[in-house]
Amino acid sequence: MTNETTYPLPDARSIPGLTFCSPAVRKPLMRAPAIHDIERIIEIDFVRATEAAALNAAKWLGKGDKNAADAAACDAIRGMFDLMDVCGEVVIGEGIKDDAPGIFLGEQLGKWTPGALKFDIALDPVDGTTNCAKGMPNSISVLCAASPEADVKQALKHLPSFYSAKLAYGPRVKNHMARLGVEQLKLENPIEENLEIIARALGKRVQDLTVVILDRPRHDALVTKIRASGAGLRLIGDGDIAAAIAPSLPDSGVDLYVGIGGSPEAVVAAAAIKCLGGEIQCKMAPRDEAERAQLLADGHEEQLREVYYADDLAHGKNIIFCATGISDSSLVPGIKNVNGRAITHSILMRAKHKTVRYITTHHDLSQKTIRLRSSRSEEKL
Repeated sequence: MTNETTYPLPDARSIPGLTFCSPAVRKPLMRAPAIHDIERIIEIDFVRATEAAALNAAKWLGKGDKNAADAAACDAIRGMFDLMDVCGEVVIGEGIKDDAPGIFLGEQLGKWTPGALKFDIALDPVDGTTNCAKGMPNSISVLCAASPEADVKQALKHLPSFYSAKLAYGPRVKNHMARLGVEQLKLENPIEENLEIIARALGKRVQDLTVVILDRPRHDALVTKIRASGAGLRLIGDGDIAAAIAPSLPDSGVDLYVGIGGSPEAVVAAAAIKCLGGEIQCKMAPRDEAERAQLLADGHEEQLREVYYADDLAHGKNIIFCATGISDSSLVPGIKNVNGRAITHSILMRAKHKTVRYITTHHDLSQKTIRLRSSRSEEKL
């Protein structure tokens, strides 16, 4: 006979606007006093998940094996969720897009006990896998969790295309257009026109703007036009979640993110941008006629014409976004190893109150363990 301590689950179902697991799932429901705003209790566990993913992936930093880094991060995230009393369903996963090891669409994370808070989960265990493999900047572990409100079927939208065209800008630009009462900045405008609008909104000259774009052959014409305008340009090799968020961060030095990148990354970035008060415009961009034809055959004709905004991609207010740096990025610094300690830097945001927290954590490597799904136990780093 074993001694086992049972902790009662909080009965937070009386909180308006939250969705919970059905009492018919698995164990009988245990009752406890209601806890106001239970997301405040759970959100730190999401940070622990990205911390664990970053720490486990960092063992592969610069070692040339991006799939091994991704697999290590996924193992740590799954292991952390095994300890969490939530009903998490992955609505935007990682791995399918590039045949990497990943956490996949439809996968269930968490304990799924009756009465636990339900979350739509979007994640990228390592955004910037190539950068991580090469030991370069701009790799992070990212997780977004949204508890669907009563009238919201799915808080995080799944875009069926491989790629999407994106335009991301900060709160000052968004608020400038709101004051004018007219939406001047548009995804399908010529880039020169958009740069002029952003410069006016920020009180800058075009040549003082900084634009971030993925360094890809498909952007060659766009790069030429940005350079011709006189604006500054930062070409990045990978990791466009942090890049899309950057214009909404104070003091990032980035005024605009533009270009074609992964559709799942657009949704994850939209969640953070919404928390920060910025904006993203996004439109599906099929790679070729074969993909376009398949999307049409699957009934996505109307979606192909649609321009989505942050609130379309991350709907409602019950949204939590967190990320931990693996290597340095515009979002958060990477992991530093100092005197037997690993120092992690994370960001935690909530859309409900637009709260942004920066969390610095010191991990004593002589004591630190990470829960892994593969071993179902705590493992030392």
